[in-house]
Amino acid sequence: MNIRRPISTATLAGVSVLGLLALSACSPSGGARTEDGKLRVTASFYPMEFLAQQIGGKHVEVTSLTKPGAEPHDLELSPQQTAQLGESGAVVYLKGLQPAVDEAVAQSGAKHVADAAALTSLEEHGTEVDGHHHTTGDNHSHSESEGGKDPHIWLDPVKYAEVAKGVNKTLAKADPDHKADYQKNTDALVKKLDGLNTAFKDGLKKRSSGTFLTTHAAFGYLAERYGLTEEAISGLDPEAEPSAKRIRDLHTLAREHHVSTVFFETIANPATAKALAGDLHLKTDVLDPLEGINAKSRGKDYFGVQRANLAALQKALGSK
Repeated sequence: MNIRRPISTATLAGVSVLGLLALSACSPSGGARTEDGKLRVTASFYPMEFLAQQIGGKHVEVTSLTKPGAEPHDLELSPQQTAQLGESGAVVYLKGLQPAVDEAVAQSGAKHVADAAALTSLEEHGTEVDGHHHTTGDNHSHSESEGGKDPHIWLDPVKYAEVAKGVNKTLAKADPDHKADYQKNTDALVKKLDGLNTAFKDGLKKRSSGTFLTTHAAFGYLAERYGLTEEAISGLDPEAEPSAKRIRDLHTLAREHHVSTVFFETIANPATAKALAGDLHLKTDVLDPLEGINAKSRGKDYFGVQRANLAALQKALGSK
């Protein structure tokens, strides 16, 4: 004889808790540490991922919220990725670039967070590069950036090194047992970035032109660092369409400044850049904003792509 007993509220609550624990155990993020004790680090997109990997070395497991080859600016997070932020041992991101990430980090409760935007100084590059007033696109402010400030700091090796030092401090606080290793790795990375800075400085010192045209205004910090002038088809927003006036201005600028090349990117649509180059009978080439690495990237990592960028600029600017 079957006797039906009512299920108590306490029993239901227990089942619910067990279910949540089971889901948590199945979660790929699974807490601040991996099974073998590595610190779980969540990075927002490639430049932040690269820093975390280089500094953390063998002591960290780094996951990027932005898939390789994906355009990072319009990233939307899945519920799993949002949960992952809260469970991470450390988070490395750049506030002002990806609104969805900014919001998720703010709500995550993550204890150890490195915000690259707070680790170096940000500037406005809509109308001024290298101390001179130039129009870099239709003066669109970056739709995600606070106050219209340019977030593309990683393209300047000097600023990127400043960020690296801040990420080092965050990882050391999250995992003090390996503080010495993080410092050693940071010192090695900063030394390589110093070498890259010297390569850009020396490689662009003697040139026949100082102005370059590119798809969107991602290279303001780099231009300012090495005394160049960036002229962008669009503004800081890579998806913005240039106005007819902007196109006319670029025709004039290209003639006056002896521009030889229109640069496009590996991720963004190159159609406008190629059309402009065709109208002006100019060459095209790739200048990579390094927002992600994919099969078309001219290098396997940050340093490889940056050296390819230097070579492309040297060729376009008539470096000697």
